[in-house]
Amino acid sequence: MSTQTFSYWEQTSFINNSDVIIIGSGLVGLSAALHLKTQQPKLNVLVLERGFLPSGASTKNAGFACFGTVSEQIANIKASSEGEAMQLVNYRWRGLQKLRQNLGDANIDYQQHGGYELFMQHETERADTCIEQLTYFNNLLQQATGERDIYAVANAKIADFGFDKVSRIIVNRCEGQIDTGKMMRALLQKVYNAGVLVLNNCAIERFEQTGEGINLITSQGNFKTSKVILATNAFAAQLFPELDVTPGRGQVLVTEPIAGLKLQGTYHFDEGYYYFRNINNRILFGGGRNIDFNAEQTWNMGHTEAVKAKLLHYLNNVILPGQEVQVDTWWSGIMGFGNELSPIVKQVASNIYCAVRCNGMGVAMGSLVGEEVAELVLG
Repeated sequence: MSTQTFSYWEQTSFINNSDVIIIGSGLVGLSAALHLKTQQPKLNVLVLERGFLPSGASTKNAGFACFGTVSEQIANIKASSEGEAMQLVNYRWRGLQKLRQNLGDANIDYQQHGGYELFMQHETERADTCIEQLTYFNNLLQQATGERDIYAVANAKIADFGFDKVSRIIVNRCEGQIDTGKMMRALLQKVYNAGVLVLNNCAIERFEQTGEGINLITSQGNFKTSKVILATNAFAAQLFPELDVTPGRGQVLVTEPIAGLKLQGTYHFDEGYYYFRNINNRILFGGGRNIDFNAEQTWNMGHTEAVKAKLLHYLNNVILPGQEVQVDTWWSGIMGFGNELSPIVKQVASNIYCAVRCNGMGVAMGSLVGEEVAELVLG
């Protein structure tokens, strides 16, 4: 479709009057749009989304308001340094507070029931290594978050929750959970109220630099703008292959309602590659990409039988042993990972900026990442 198919009114009001076009209507893209309008209300900001709904992970994630388990902190320090690992904790923590501040706890159904890291019976050595360092990490995280005594041993919860084959539990009392759908609806409503236009089913094919700005060639026609923000996270390398962003698919299930469900909170095990939580008297359970990293490094939604079988095995034998639980819904979301844990927020071409690679922590990082790239655009 070419711009000639648009009416004069469509061209002047929708197509050619944008100061900034944001590609991607997920948490990062909409947070950037909101910050731009907050700082400069007269800016014309347009968001283009290739899907009917956001195509990445913003409406498909598990809704964990988390900032790192003990085993993750150990791994991050080994991969970088103590200082860098705690900077990341601080960034995630501030991002969660920004999300809550922007939208309000009631609008995202924020609940702080704590997060639990589970260690299986064959992981006692690794569990004991983590437990031995609780005082050390509590001191570090107090500096990063201002909260005291975040981590504690909670082995008594094993029986309370009814788990099988679990030997140790460490609780993070400050971890919370949100309703991802409510979060995105509240954020969409807020950017609409700020005067931001969001157009769906509009895929970006390429950019053309012109003397007057940037021409975006899309599946719906050509759009003109002065500046562009790329906020497509895992899909960023489709437009800029040089970016260090690798897709990682997360496969997820939600059960039918479970009478007398004991679980309340967020739960992680196997170094965070598996995660589950309660939602409306159901269990949401996802993960398993470590079964075959290559197979899950894909931009395609869908499922594999190996991951589905493993999720069902853990659901029926560890999480809810001995119960007849039916699965109501399966889906998948695509996350963006890279060699470094920090997000990429930078200029990638003349008047084109990116805010991508949340490394599976989009809920925690997305609000701040969006604000950072907006500030970069404002200069």
